[in-house]
Amino acid sequence: MYFFKFLLYIHVIGGGFALLLGTIILAKNKGEPAHRLLGKIYCYAMLASALVSLPMSHIRSSSFLFVIGIFTSYMLISGKRALSLRSTGLNKKFDWGITIIMAIACLYFAGFGAFLIFRSINFGFVSIVFGLVGLLFVKQDILNYLGKSKVKNYRLVTHLQRMIGSYIASLTAFVVVNNKIVPPILGWLLPSILLVPLIVIWSRNYKLKL
Repeated sequence: MYFFKFLLYIHVIGGGFALLLGTIILAKNKGEPAHRLLGKIYCYAMLASALVSLPMSHIRSSSFLFVIGIFTSYMLISGKRALSLRSTGLNKKFDWGITIIMAIACLYFAGFGAFLIFRSINFGFVSIVFGLVGLLFVKQDILNYLGKSKVKNYRLVTHLQRMIGSYIASLTAFVVVNNKIVPPILGWLLPSILLVPLIVIWSRNYKLKL
């Protein structure tokens, strides 16, 4: 019980601080020194919150926490690594490792979601969506690693998409847990409805085609 409370404090403090920073970062110009500094703090705070959610999900048998924790951790790690690839190059063991782990996790999410739907549990739809979206990012990673991306500055675009994606995932979790106003299904969809257009717009603005 005390161990769970300790993890919960880290999860809430790290996640809440990261969500606040993420909101500030979204409002600031990209590439500024302040953006880079706040981005690093955001990444570590959110990653701490996401990672502790994994043992929390085991203790409380929460599929919701597990899916969000895996998805957010992957988005943060792969998004941060994307900017490092230009200077450090591809780390075959690490980069391919996290991509393969995410692919396995997403296949599990989709299969588990189908099982839940068969049992008339609505969370199954959420699990399937996270699984399918995750597989799209896995495909993007594989194309990037193999040098088959059609985007010249794919590292920057990947970083942008993954960081905002991690923010959306965590904001969705926050809304779902604390929502007492809108219907539950709207709570799940609202962060994506509001922020996915930003990913599309900024990706188009920054994308340089080959």
